[in-house]
Amino acid sequence: MFEARLSSTLTLKKIVDALRDILNQSTLDCSDTGIQLQAMDNSHVSLVCLCLRSDYFEKYKCSRNVSLGLDLKSLTKVLKCANGDDAVTIKAADKADKIELSFESVGKERTADYELRLLNLDQEHLAIPETEYSCVIHMPAAEFARICRDLAVFSESVVIACSKNGIKFSANGEMGSANIKLSETSKGEVTLQVDEPVTLSFAGRYLNTFTRATPLAEKVKIGMAADVPLLVEYPIEDYGYIRYYLAPKVDDPDS
Repeated sequence: MFEARLSSTLTLKKIVDALRDILNQSTLDCSDTGIQLQAMDNSHVSLVCLCLRSDYFEKYKCSRNVSLGLDLKSLTKVLKCANGDDAVTIKAADKADKIELSFESVGKERTADYELRLLNLDQEHLAIPETEYSCVIHMPAAEFARICRDLAVFSESVVIACSKNGIKFSANGEMGSANIKLSETSKGEVTLQVDEPVTLSFAGRYLNTFTRATPLAEKVKIGMAADVPLLVEYPIEDYGYIRYYLAPKVDDPDS
């Protein structure tokens, strides 16, 4: 038996919003330690990981490991039936073919129950190797989203160059070019940990899709190293995270 309760549906809505543009369907792996998700995007270009520890929930019970195959667009439609401050309880039997979602208003004067069919999804779990990143950047999530949005006007490719002097985002296209540079700030809004400089090119539309997770966190962590996928991580308070991985483009960053 699996049961998890959150005092507010809002965070769950934000998490699903951060996933549904990348994944049509995916499997939640539930255990006594919490909930995890790991899947390639629909184009098999990027990888997304979700982790939510059990102590994030107001109530959490998982008597045995259970995998819940979900259509994320259908889940989004059900979540739209709830107010953001409604409590939500998710239940599933050990060998269930559906999950139950129950919403309860703050004053408990309104309750609503929904059932959502589960899917049998065949998803392979890719081992994510521990990576020592040459550059690790922490910056405001809203600023990262703004940069990705602005550079998309100029090119499909975004070049990210990180050194001890700062981090530079560049795009060059037929319309012209754009360069945005951020330096480390004394107040800690932007911090850089640089062992060696790195310059890599990425598909901008994926970066923009990752920024759908912006409402989850004030800051985003970016990890870069030569010849390994970019890491973009949004913490979910102190109880988990959404991580996106994106392989660099193989074309010349200066092209």
